[in-house]
Amino acid sequence: MIAVSDLLRGRSFTRVSDLSRDEWLSVLDLADELKEARAGRKPTEVLPGRTLGMIFQKPSTRTRVSFEVGIYELGGVGLHLSAGELQLGRGETVRDTATVLSRYLDAIMIRTFAQADVDELARHASIPVVNGLTDDEHPCQALADVMTIRERLGRLEGVRVAYVGDGNNVCVSLGAAAELLGMEFVAATPPGFEPPFDSIARTNNPREAAAGADVLYTDVWTSMGQEEERARRLEAFRGFTIDAALVGLADPAAIVLHCLPAHYGEEIAEDVLYGPQSAVWDEAENRLHAQKALLALVVR
Repeated sequence: MIAVSDLLRGRSFTRVSDLSRDEWLSVLDLADELKEARAGRKPTEVLPGRTLGMIFQKPSTRTRVSFEVGIYELGGVGLHLSAGELQLGRGETVRDTATVLSRYLDAIMIRTFAQADVDELARHASIPVVNGLTDDEHPCQALADVMTIRERLGRLEGVRVAYVGDGNNVCVSLGAAAELLGMEFVAATPPGFEPPFDSIARTNNPREAAAGADVLYTDVWTSMGQEEERARRLEAFRGFTIDAALVGLADPAAIVLHCLPAHYGEEIAEDVLYGPQSAVWDEAENRLHAQKALLALVVR
């Protein structure tokens, strides 16, 4: 059976900075161990009888399936809680919801719009709260991203990551994780779409960012809730596609990442996503292993 430390027991994970560098590495090490155990069909039921409530205010494929399968494989059960079906959707306060759910559940995962709602939920809950995505951050995606980078390249320290596209929640979380773990991170965005932090390098030239990169990363140009901006964004992001030409500027051993879903011909070319340098499908799978490790460490 997998041995799990009590180091993070009872802690919430609402943003990248909630964990220190050493704590991030502890999650990643356990994720590697859980992935190996799953491949060998070895038991990983370290959370028998625990229940994870999963609140969704945004659509989901990878987040829902990876968390639901993950808690099951750890020996527990996941409850899908659509916000429209909860009293939260009819005006019940976040505090009241947090207080009640803490009496029923062992942890809460929430995928929503406002980071403030996640922060308030974590403040009032007596059980761990995990951020499954907000408009500001996507820390669980960053866990899977970093796991994949280390898995493919064998290291994190000194890895050059070039993020090409919108300076959105995915960019923010990956940039913060890169800074914490000793990676070099540069965000290439059109003017006006830069990520809202100054601690990492920025450029408006995707070719400059891609030159010599170990990792090329992108995300959709139009995120959920931005549909009315689509036409303007398509024009603004012209030239920011990760295609064969851009990949050719990176290190010959570079990998390509995308958090999905993908829009072919916009932020990425289909032949790149399915090409020999793509680690996108490993990255998607690693959502499962990284989140299993996180849950195993934080749930009491």
